[in-house]
Amino acid sequence: MDQMDMRIADLAREFLMVALVVAAPMLIVGLVVGLSVSLFQTLTSVQEQTLTQIPKMLAVFLVALLLLAPILSILRDYTASIFAQLVEFGLS
Repeated sequence: MDQMDMRIADLAREFLMVALVVAAPMLIVGLVVGLSVSLFQTLTSVQEQTLTQIPKMLAVFLVALLLLAPILSILRDYTASIFAQLVEFGLS
């Protein structure tokens, strides 16, 4: 592979890592809350459909609010690095 192909592969890898870092906390919290509510429903024989959705939505929303500043900082740094590399691709 030539140098340009390596840079594009590095950009794709960096993009996937940033997407994972941004999305992982909310996905993990949704998974844990969903499993907890499902376990509660199984143990108590409560089969209410909305009981699984509302706690998950609230937990994910709360985590998103708590991590909003760090997530925006990560996205800002990533965007700045992409704009700084535009010269290498001849797009500026």
